[in-house]
Amino acid sequence: MPYFDAASTAPLHPLARQALLSALDEGWADPARLYRDARRARMLLDAARETVAAELGARPDEVVFTTSGTQANQLAVLGALAGNHRKGRRFVHSAVEHSSILHAAEQHEASGGSAGTVPVDSLGRVDPERFAQELLPGTALAALQSANHEVGTLQPVAEVAELCAAAGVPLLVDAAQSAARLAPPAGWSLLTASAHKWGGPAGVGVLAVRKGVRYRSPLPADDRESGRVPGFVNVPGAIAAAVSLRAVRAEALRLGPQQHARIDRLRAELPALVPDLAVLGDPLRRLPQLLTFSCLYVDGEALLGELDRAGFAVSSGSSCTSSTLTPSHVLAAMGALTEGNVRVSLPDDCTDADIELFLQVLPSAVAAVRAQLEPSGPAGAPAAAAAPPDALVLDTLGRRCPIPVIELAKHFAEVPVGGLVAVLSDDEAARLDIPAWCEMRGQRYQGEQPSQRYGPDGGTAYLVRRLS
Repeated sequence: MPYFDAASTAPLHPLARQALLSALDEGWADPARLYRDARRARMLLDAARETVAAELGARPDEVVFTTSGTQANQLAVLGALAGNHRKGRRFVHSAVEHSSILHAAEQHEASGGSAGTVPVDSLGRVDPERFAQELLPGTALAALQSANHEVGTLQPVAEVAELCAAAGVPLLVDAAQSAARLAPPAGWSLLTASAHKWGGPAGVGVLAVRKGVRYRSPLPADDRESGRVPGFVNVPGAIAAAVSLRAVRAEALRLGPQQHARIDRLRAELPALVPDLAVLGDPLRRLPQLLTFSCLYVDGEALLGELDRAGFAVSSGSSCTSSTLTPSHVLAAMGALTEGNVRVSLPDDCTDADIELFLQVLPSAVAAVRAQLEPSGPAGAPAAAAAPPDALVLDTLGRRCPIPVIELAKHFAEVPVGGLVAVLSDDEAARLDIPAWCEMRGQRYQGEQPSQRYGPDGGTAYLVRRLS
């Protein structure tokens, strides 16, 4: 089965496996003790720290190991805000940061702090000048990922770092997706990463804090890992993480151009093969191995299942998965379709034959899912209500996406040019996907009103004016 979900977790690198097995025998002792086995464990841990620091452009004494990238992000946010509390309690971050950053921001706000969110453009990229406008007096920390985990867009970290430095604000960079493939971004004050993203073992994260950056652990005091991460450090895991990071970064010089070319092929050919498919993210300033696209009139979870049956492992940030029914905050911030969303992220052993097979499989998989989702029954029929005379009313109350958009497309030709369509829906994703459909189709989205003006109560009427 071709594995196309390396951005979630990469397969364990062969050298990481060897290092982990060896370290389980050699590095099992407590590195804080003084006897021989402990000293050996300490030497191995120090060597791992030095390797990771060198690859990330840090000093060894700036690097600590955490239990995950999520923990690294949350410790970075809360620790830097605590350390800089005398400057203020404002935290600035982009709208597309990883959920671990956003959850830490929520906790900060719940404790009395404030947060500013920097919007992104349709490619998922922040404008440095817009970011600078949020660096108000009292800002204690800013956060900007190096590359987006969902669409692969590279962020202008160096430019934002200069603006943060001029404002005296430390900058946290989440480098989880880029650490093993691209050079470390310049100008960071705090940097985080996660070993399982580059072929290291799960359960090992990295937090680097520059010397001179104020930091106070938000957790109870502990004498491990410079007082920043409590508990016994995973010495074998840290060793395997360091070995795999060095190996993957060396291999990236060869693999990067190959992966860029494979993703470029997908970006070019998929829209021609599958009707109503939109490729997302920046086509040029992007991660080499990652591609995300959205298909109109497709349930994301159903499409993942269809691809899985065809032998492909991919992921989805779709708003339509039955497990969450929550739109992707990244795609929502971009103003992109949140339905039928698929992320393809290539592992290091991907071949051209894998890409060729995916191009053959995807069109039939999308067609199969669209056939399953064809509306039936009363839902989707024009509502019998005292609607304005120029409006076609589509009642999709009680139906989840992508049904509201499917109904809109199915009946849109029934209204004359200049006519109005009111889509009644109680699915939160419709608020994002109907405007996105209008953008793709060159039609005018005219906002929303309470549904009872057009038909049954209990939802929202999303209004679309036909322009052509």
